[in-house]
Amino acid sequence: MNSLAFATISQLQDAINRKEVTVPEVVAYFSKRCAKYQDLGALLELFDAESIMKASNGHGALYGVPGVIKDNICQKGRITSCASKILANYHAPYDATATARLKEQGALLLGRANCDEFAMGSSGETSAYFKTKNPWDTSRVPGGSSSGSIAAVAAGLAQWSLGSETGGSVRQPAAFCNLVGLKPTYGLISRYGLIAYASSLDQIGIATRTVYDNALVLSAIAGHDRHDSSSLKVQPKDYTASLNFKLKDGLCIGVVENALHAEGMDSEVVAAIEDGIKILEQLGAKIKRIKLPAMDYSAAVYFIVSRAEAASNLARFDGVRYGMRAKDAQTLSEMYFKTRHDGFGPEVKSRIMVGNYVLSVGHADAYYNNAKMVQQLMRKEFVEAFAHVDLMLMPTHPAPAFKFGAFGDNPLQMDLQDYFTCAANLTGVPALNIPCGFSSNNLPIGFQFVGPDLSEDLLFQTAFAFEQTTQLFTKRPHGYDD
Repeated sequence: MNSLAFATISQLQDAINRKEVTVPEVVAYFSKRCAKYQDLGALLELFDAESIMKASNGHGALYGVPGVIKDNICQKGRITSCASKILANYHAPYDATATARLKEQGALLLGRANCDEFAMGSSGETSAYFKTKNPWDTSRVPGGSSSGSIAAVAAGLAQWSLGSETGGSVRQPAAFCNLVGLKPTYGLISRYGLIAYASSLDQIGIATRTVYDNALVLSAIAGHDRHDSSSLKVQPKDYTASLNFKLKDGLCIGVVENALHAEGMDSEVVAAIEDGIKILEQLGAKIKRIKLPAMDYSAAVYFIVSRAEAASNLARFDGVRYGMRAKDAQTLSEMYFKTRHDGFGPEVKSRIMVGNYVLSVGHADAYYNNAKMVQQLMRKEFVEAFAHVDLMLMPTHPAPAFKFGAFGDNPLQMDLQDYFTCAANLTGVPALNIPCGFSSNNLPIGFQFVGPDLSEDLLFQTAFAFEQTTQLFTKRPHGYDD
């Protein structure tokens, strides 16, 4: 049973098929493991074994494989709180499309993963309940906002997890924790049942230990959904079919120089990425050094657009229709005020206030409308770049995982954690974090491949060849072997 904790999906399913372990035993094993490491803060709720088994279809591509789902993705009949007090007792009346498809494929949904409140944060510190710790060093953050989803997989509590991506919330923590993290093309995975933060940027993302596992989970949940008006009209496909040990013939990768050598980059991160580039060259890739000038504005554009949409989306949480309601209010206006004052945490309140400001009369032209124009410019610049390169490569994060409270007095520095990742959300293109090394104090380092629309096959193929050469996925955080 010990080998199950860090087994790949294929290894686990092979063990089930050879009858070395039964699915109920898998549920019992991982449930016990989740309970043992509850101090990690990865899960807000661990479901009981009977309901886990009952929710699974009993067969399919993910049969018998345990995973966890971020607490802003609906699971029918379960609490979906967005790690916020305002939705503390909200039970989802339906499954998100991604959740339903996972159940259809036999996946075991172990519980609700902790996250930054309403997915607003880059560290896992803003949950209304408790912080999530990084398994590689519990004095450090695992990244965010999909902190619990990533920490659970990194610590061997599950084989896969779903998070959400608004500005890098799967890729950045995946880089901090030595995982593969996917942000798909906008519209490839249905947003139906994903509680919105910034609707034009939000996407469900996938975290796993290996590229193959990530491609397998994407194969189970991607594809058109009539419930989501932004869903792309693409048919389900097997994203594992293109994986092999070779790169695409003539593959040209554009290394984004103004990202790799941006101000504030940690020297060990730069060195690890440069070593990774050399490996890609040895595998046959042509490397082209490029610049994307509009990227320099990505953090500012993301700051404005995400907060504007957050203010609009979170206006619905007012105590009237669902969620928390202030009980001691005497008037309707007082109920609105007290419900939102007591229900939302400081980070959410801050983003709502900024969002309302940039949308207000007299400020919308100066902030929101200008940000949307720069966003269009970024999209144009990315499309033009892909006319000359197949994929782009850039850092996922400027430095390894930081200590808790490192940016407590400087929230703007926290926002800059999204500088390298938010461009893919703003432009809608897919991006994939892949581990590329470790710092001198054994903290994971990652970089990301960024591709044109619907290039997930090429992203996976390239990352798989790199992964099989480096074998970094075999490294585990100390102290999590039973």
